[in-house]
Amino acid sequence: MQLKSSKQLKITLIGAGNVATQLGLALNKSHQVVQVFSKRKHSAAQLGKLLNCDFVTSVNDINVNSDIFIIAIKDDAIEEISKTLTLPNKIVVHTSGSISMDALKPISKKYGVFYPLQTFSKNKNANFRNIPICLEASDNVTLKTLQKLAKSISDNVNKINSEQRKTIHLAAVFACNFSNHLYTIASEILENNKLSFDILKPLIEETALKIKNNHPSQMQTGPAIRGDKKIMDQHLKLLSKDKKLQTIYKLMSQSIIDSSKQNKL
Repeated sequence: MQLKSSKQLKITLIGAGNVATQLGLALNKSHQVVQVFSKRKHSAAQLGKLLNCDFVTSVNDINVNSDIFIIAIKDDAIEEISKTLTLPNKIVVHTSGSISMDALKPISKKYGVFYPLQTFSKNKNANFRNIPICLEASDNVTLKTLQKLAKSISDNVNKINSEQRKTIHLAAVFACNFSNHLYTIASEILENNKLSFDILKPLIEETALKIKNNHPSQMQTGPAIRGDKKIMDQHLKLLSKDKKLQTIYKLMSQSIIDSSKQNKL
């Protein structure tokens, strides 16, 4: 299958959430998203309007004439859609970081994974040129088509296997989801004391910038890596009313201490 000229490759998006929205916007610049499917009519209509394309809410109404079908839905819903959708000779991919590509076998003999490694929000446009896209495919011909599609929106395209993708997704949870939760905890600590989270934003930005050209382990600062037990005890005292946060603080501090010792070996 040869990749057609700009705006000629027809794509159907199955899903209308954060990933589908940003992926649709990126793809629509050089290809043509012809349809959006979502069980939720409001979401389907909203994304259809944004992409200037058709939308449907029933699997039976999905346009079978598209070239590529991208399933961008919750992980636990992929198996369900695989039981109801049949597209024997079409390329079908999902965008999950942890679900096997074999979950799409019931849909088509041409299947794979199109996993953009980024956190997405509907209302914040993503620059896909800098976003890694991880690919898997059932066969070489399908892989070549996915590589061409990925390279049309990103300069960072990677062929990986399922185990590598699962490892990347695990690491991403630590780097993104867990760190964002720590921002939430930090904001609650400040706001409970009538302080604004804004005061931490320059610190957060500088922390992220440091690791662009340095290994994270070399950029670690704070009382734990210094072995400053007096300060850590003061912090634990401030958290005395919240045993859960005390536990998180102790676990994180000990992990930093252990990691520092390991790096010195």
